[in-house]
Amino acid sequence: MKTRFLYSCLLFAIAVLACVPVTSTAFAQDINAVPKVQNAKGMYVVLPAKLRSDLAFAPLVALPTWNGSFNYQGTNYGYNMVGSAPSTNTSTTIAAIIIPIKIVIASRRGAQTIYDPAHILTNGNSVTTNTVQSPIFNSTTTYVQGGVNVGTTQYIDAYQRANFWGTVQTNPNSHLLLGGPTVAAEQTLSPSRNFGKTGSVFGFTAGLVDINWFDAQLPGLMTKLGIQPNQLPIFLTYDVYLTQGGGCCIGGYHSSEGSISNPQAYSHATYVDHVGAFAQDVSALSHEVGEWADDPLVVNVNGNNTPCGILENGDPLENNPNFGAFNLQDLVTLPYFGAPTSTSVNGFKTFQGQSLTVCQNGS
Repeated sequence: MKTRFLYSCLLFAIAVLACVPVTSTAFAQDINAVPKVQNAKGMYVVLPAKLRSDLAFAPLVALPTWNGSFNYQGTNYGYNMVGSAPSTNTSTTIAAIIIPIKIVIASRRGAQTIYDPAHILTNGNSVTTNTVQSPIFNSTTTYVQGGVNVGTTQYIDAYQRANFWGTVQTNPNSHLLLGGPTVAAEQTLSPSRNFGKTGSVFGFTAGLVDINWFDAQLPGLMTKLGIQPNQLPIFLTYDVYLTQGGGCCIGGYHSSEGSISNPQAYSHATYVDHVGAFAQDVSALSHEVGEWADDPLVVNVNGNNTPCGILENGDPLENNPNFGAFNLQDLVTLPYFGAPTSTSVNGFKTFQGQSLTVCQNGS
């Protein structure tokens, strides 16, 4: 009995020792696991214009814009938009510059996680190439909205034509087009641990970068690359969300900076290649370019005013289902903000004809 007891004890002791490394390994894995982001919510934002009066020289070229207005319940609301007024029956082309931004995030132990728009997708294209080939820039798609053919053109131009179809249908040469785009040299940003980390969100590990830190880097990049106010610089990231005040997850934003007399508009959009995740494919880009077109922040630098806030035509639909092979986001039209229904195609309050009331989802 004693021999069996001692033998049993030895077996138990060996078993305990054998378990120790496994327990230690599991514990180490828990420590190094990517933390899950709590209360994550997909969103887009607009940052206030950052304009200066102390610049020695204002740029000589400006973003072409036009002014219009509508009346809602006795109040007149003015707006400033990119391009030429639809009633002029002319086409305006704005040169688009895509600036791929590689984000390098270092862990506490020195390891690096890299989020690079040069990443090759399952179709063999890089993130940047897929963006260039998307309907934001490709003009071969014909858009038929509620039975009305608004044109074979780029996505934002088709939206804007539908937005002002009451005028465009008799002024068919009215267009707002993006030239190029030109792809600038890739730029690398490496936020410190205070401003950049990784986190598990929407089912994958994303880069998470503070929006104020990120935004502070962009004026220097635009100066370095020679960007001018009559161009649209688009800062493109891959699988990276921006954070604000600890909250996540911002898929893109737009703003303006520079000379108070001639501001530089710009935008950021991330490209996410995970099915069903917020900002998948070019949905963020369609959102931000649409908002730049209707609210560029270069004349009404605080945003075009409407009955429900500033004229952000993407925000009211930011978490609705996207459409098309590139996951384009729907955009609201001026009648959503209170303009007469005769303004848009079929009186639609969104490009895709969703049923909404005036200011139903805010702005």
